[in-house]
Amino acid sequence: MGLWMKRRAWLGLAAAIAMAPAGAWAQDGMVIFAAASLKNALDEIASAWSKETGKPAPRLSYAASSALAKQMEQGAPADMFISADLDWMDHVEKKDLIQKDTRFNLLGNKIVLIAPRDSKTTVAVKQGFDLAKALNSEKGAGGKLAMANVDAVPAGKYGKSALEKLGAWDGVKGSVAQAENVRAALLLVARGEAPLGIVYATDAAAEPNVKIVGEFPGDSHPPIIYPAALTKAPKSPDAKAFLDYLKSSKARPAFEKQGFTVLVKSASST
Repeated sequence: MGLWMKRRAWLGLAAAIAMAPAGAWAQDGMVIFAAASLKNALDEIASAWSKETGKPAPRLSYAASSALAKQMEQGAPADMFISADLDWMDHVEKKDLIQKDTRFNLLGNKIVLIAPRDSKTTVAVKQGFDLAKALNSEKGAGGKLAMANVDAVPAGKYGKSALEKLGAWDGVKGSVAQAENVRAALLLVARGEAPLGIVYATDAAAEPNVKIVGEFPGDSHPPIIYPAALTKAPKSPDAKAFLDYLKSSKARPAFEKQGFTVLVKSASST
């Protein structure tokens, strides 16, 4: 295994350990499967809900939406699923793994181009821009573009779609370092293992060691929507209450602080 692959494997493992707390699949307590990009906001919301209600905080299992959906198919116990795109929620709905009547669109997001904090690279993200040139402008960085898996993970799919629409994909597709989720891609850039990466705007806001060097036009990719729903047979009696809390005005500030657009229009104070 080459040095780059070893580093990539180590970074992916580190990201997975950081996001999936021990016992997340435990049978006791509420278990929530959530897209990796939700970690900062959802951790805060879960803690606030626990303090307010006096109930144990939900067990939060973060990973790529694709991985979580596949785990649900394999019987992994979860009370709720929050996906980073409509496709994977559609997938589990077709498999009859969620309660259709509880499904709703919770959040919106943006994708951005990031670089390490001390990078001098500047990129004008627009039709026909030369991303390959920007990748190779910094010596010693390997010219890698960090992205979540472009075939399965929502952030990677959005990124590939945008690059194709803007005419930049063919120039960089051989230089993409694909990570198992968006937070792992973020870590590659934060540690200087890749000179550029494509992540959600909320991920960039959560990591002090990266900076945004370009924002992708909203019409260059499908709308970024995070749907949420209860699973088919939640074991926790508190699952519905927490789902409602996510829609409330009490949860809204934590989402907005991280840069998400709250799509729930009728959020109440309860």
